Amino acid sequence: MKNTVKVERAIKDITQQELATAVGVSRQTINSIEAGGYVPSAVLAFKIAKFFGKPAESVFELEEED
Repeated sequence: MKNTVKVERAIKDITQQELATAVGVSRQTINSIEAGGYVPSAVLAFKIAKFFGKPAESVFELEEED
Protein backbone atom coordinates (compact mmCIF):
# COMPACT_ATOMS: atom_id res chain seq x y z
CA MET A 1 0.00 0.00 0.00
CA LYS A 2 1.35 3.38 -1.01
CA ASN A 3 0.88 6.38 1.23
CA THR A 4 1.68 10.08 1.42
CA VAL A 5 2.02 10.29 5.20
CA LYS A 6 5.58 11.65 5.06
CA VAL A 7 4.55 14.33 2.54
CA GLU A 8 1.49 15.29 4.60
CA ARG A 9 3.67 15.57 7.71
CA ALA A 10 6.11 17.83 5.86
CA ILE A 11 3.25 20.07 4.71
CA LYS A 12 2.03 20.41 8.32
CA ASP A 13 5.64 20.64 9.56
CA ILE A 14 5.17 18.03 12.29
CA THR A 15 7.37 15.21 13.51
CA GLN A 16 6.60 11.50 13.46
CA GLN A 17 6.22 11.70 17.23
CA GLU A 18 3.66 14.51 17.02
CA LEU A 19 1.57 12.54 14.53
CA ALA A 20 1.94 9.36 16.56
CA THR A 21 0.74 11.10 19.71
CA ALA A 22 -2.21 12.65 17.88
CA VAL A 23 -3.45 9.29 16.55
CA GLY A 24 -2.49 7.15 19.54
CA VAL A 25 0.36 4.99 18.23
CA SER A 26 4.14 4.85 18.63
CA ARG A 27 6.60 6.86 16.58
CA GLN A 28 7.96 3.55 15.31
CA THR A 29 4.52 2.70 13.88
CA ILE A 30 4.44 5.96 11.93
CA ASN A 31 8.00 5.35 10.74
CA SER A 32 7.06 1.86 9.56
CA ILE A 33 3.93 3.11 7.76
CA GLU A 34 5.96 5.78 5.96
CA ALA A 35 8.58 3.20 4.94
CA GLY A 36 5.90 0.88 3.58
CA GLY A 37 6.74 -1.87 6.04
CA TYR A 38 3.43 -1.76 7.88
CA VAL A 39 -0.10 -1.51 6.52
CA PRO A 40 -2.28 0.30 9.06
CA SER A 41 -5.68 -0.95 10.11
CA ALA A 42 -8.66 0.79 8.55
CA VAL A 43 -9.28 2.61 11.83
CA LEU A 44 -5.71 3.90 12.01
CA ALA A 45 -5.72 4.89 8.32
CA PHE A 46 -8.90 6.90 8.89
CA LYS A 47 -7.46 8.54 12.02
CA ILE A 48 -4.33 9.60 10.15
CA ALA A 49 -6.31 10.91 7.18
CA LYS A 50 -8.70 12.78 9.49
CA PHE A 51 -5.75 14.37 11.28
CA PHE A 52 -4.60 15.76 7.91
CA GLY A 53 -8.15 16.79 6.95
CA LYS A 54 -8.16 14.53 3.90
CA PRO A 55 -10.12 11.47 2.78
CA ALA A 56 -8.33 8.19 3.53
CA GLU A 57 -8.05 7.33 -0.16
CA SER A 58 -6.03 10.49 -0.81
CA VAL A 59 -3.46 9.49 1.85
CA PHE A 60 -3.47 5.71 1.31
CA GLU A 61 -3.64 3.93 -2.05
CA LEU A 62 -3.79 0.23 -2.85
CA GLU A 63 -1.14 -1.07 -5.22
CA GLU A 64 -1.79 -3.74 -7.85
CA GLU A 65 -0.32 -6.51 -5.70
CA ASP A 66 -2.39 -5.57 -2.60
